[in-house]
Amino acid sequence: MHLSSLLLGAIAATAVSAHPGHDVRAEHAERQAILDLVGRSDYGRCTEKFKARGVEARAVARREELAKKMKKKRNLETRSIYARGTHQSNSTFTLQTPVSEIFASTDYCFLSPEVTEGPYYVAGEYIRADVTDGEPGVDLALDLQVYDVETCEPVPNVYLEIWHSNSTGVYSGVAAADNGNGDASNLNSTFLRGLQQTDADGIAQFETIFPGHYGGRATHIHVMVHVDPTVFPNKTIQSNTASHVGQIYFDQDLIYEVEAEPVYNTNTDPITTNAQDFLFLQGSQVGDPVINYVYLGDSVSDGLLGWIGFGINTTLARTVMVAATYYKEGGVANPDNGFPGGFPTGPLPSGWPTAWPTDGFPGFPFPTGGPLPTASASASSSAAAPAVPSGDAPACNAKAPAEKN
Repeated sequence: MHLSSLLLGAIAATAVSAHPGHDVRAEHAERQAILDLVGRSDYGRCTEKFKARGVEARAVARREELAKKMKKKRNLETRSIYARGTHQSNSTFTLQTPVSEIFASTDYCFLSPEVTEGPYYVAGEYIRADVTDGEPGVDLALDLQVYDVETCEPVPNVYLEIWHSNSTGVYSGVAAADNGNGDASNLNSTFLRGLQQTDADGIAQFETIFPGHYGGRATHIHVMVHVDPTVFPNKTIQSNTASHVGQIYFDQDLIYEVEAEPVYNTNTDPITTNAQDFLFLQGSQVGDPVINYVYLGDSVSDGLLGWIGFGINTTLARTVMVAATYYKEGGVANPDNGFPGGFPTGPLPSGWPTAWPTDGFPGFPFPTGGPLPTASASASSSAAAPAVPSGDAPACNAKAPAEKN
């Protein structure tokens, strides 16, 4: 299928998938403009620079320590170590495998920038390493590195934020009919969301679970970099801009293996594969957005350690669209859900088709043939945060939850 059909498939998916109202046309144009600004250089060139500066050697030691910590936490020290890994490899590791072979990154990638924060981004989340909040699923420890794509230098002292769905495809902090059947109490939940400040090597580590799937999207984790946020004493931040918004993905075989595990296997939504996901396909054009990983024990149920390094342009910033904000009293929804106005009107960008592709689009049940629909209003570029209840400062909650690590 040609790229134009893929783009149209993604537009159609906005009306039927778990991300309604998402303006794919505007996103594509915005991302293309940033790619043109940054350039399409060989971002893998940073690998050799990291080796020369000792960054990679420190990464190997750090990931080994994180693996030992997670294995000890799960009483896995006596199990066969790192039974399998990693991305783009079917290697089987043993106690005799050098850690440099196990934990060295095969490459550093440039995640396609400004992908989307989606309609489920919640402002005001906690600075914390463990974001699980008791959610069941396959344990996943993450070692994420941020570097400057222009200089190949690590980016320290920025706040890296992650958020993703739980094992059955539900996001915390948002009450919507297509997210947990509209459960209003979900506004006050914070599971699988959090931030960490990067260290001198641009590293932030998290403990979470492997994300589940939902209709219309491949399995993914959202990442966002805040360069200069306001940090409150209770370990929350306020930031209306981000220098990078992106998504990281997983090997398809690993996804299938996790989806066979308890809880995940109760999700009846069809799985959208990486090959069927427009955002994954477009992101893969400029870098490899799939994490490297190893098993922490003999099987996937023992947990995983994943890592990826991704480049950002530190001079770029954009306004973040907010679906809800977490305050002292709890979550407050943005009435526009971060996507005011719904599906935009106006002409398609030059070169885009004006009708649905007749061959359909895998994973998205939209009509085939006929003209594209129009809407009554055009989407604006961003949405303001909702009014602050009871006079509290944005994102300044009563107290942060107890750290679990």
